[in-house]
Amino acid sequence: MHHRTVGELMTRNVVRARRDMPFKEIVKLLEDNDVSAVPVVDELDRPVGVVSEADLMRKSSGRSDPSGRAPIPHLEAWERAKAEGTRAEELMSAPAVCARPEWTVVEAARLMEVQNVKRLPVVDESDRLQGVVSRSDLLRIFLRRDDAIRDEITGDVLRRTLGPAASQVTVDVHEGGVTLGGTVGIKLLIPVIERLCRSVDGVVSVSEHIAHRTDGP
Repeated sequence: MHHRTVGELMTRNVVRARRDMPFKEIVKLLEDNDVSAVPVVDELDRPVGVVSEADLMRKSSGRSDPSGRAPIPHLEAWERAKAEGTRAEELMSAPAVCARPEWTVVEAARLMEVQNVKRLPVVDESDRLQGVVSRSDLLRIFLRRDDAIRDEITGDVLRRTLGPAASQVTVDVHEGGVTLGGTVGIKLLIPVIERLCRSVDGVVSVSEHIAHRTDGP
């Protein structure tokens, strides 16, 4: 099976900010490129952090309301420092949480979940910026056509697992949902087939109705 990698899904034309970029230039950079965050890089183009709209909004939230209607928010020391920052290196969230081009979608998605981030700068072996992968990029694998998913399951998963007996298992795919039917020789093969089908890029769900001829090897 061929799993789509971060390198295949990432955005390569990356908008980035230098560490000394002023606040207003960062705002303009986000606006002009219609993005909500950019990596901040050093002189060697290595990501040192990410500055997002949320980081910049602390500038506004840290100010008192001149009308007196809104309460002054309580900010932690680090939030106050960001609210008072004027350059990218003072405003960014650091260190940068990065991915590698060879990572799978699963690896990147798990890191995003653990770190609670929406995007990851992608770096090479020298830690230089190669691209950015976002949640929406990872979700693109679920746009695969049903016939492409079915061909991969029948032509790869089943033939590798069952050999000539692969033709005895039926595969139907609709909107990414896979339904398996037919018969296999050994019951123990059923969870193996199901697990492999779930790992195919673009599969949303797997429902199996496979019969078996024997329980043992």
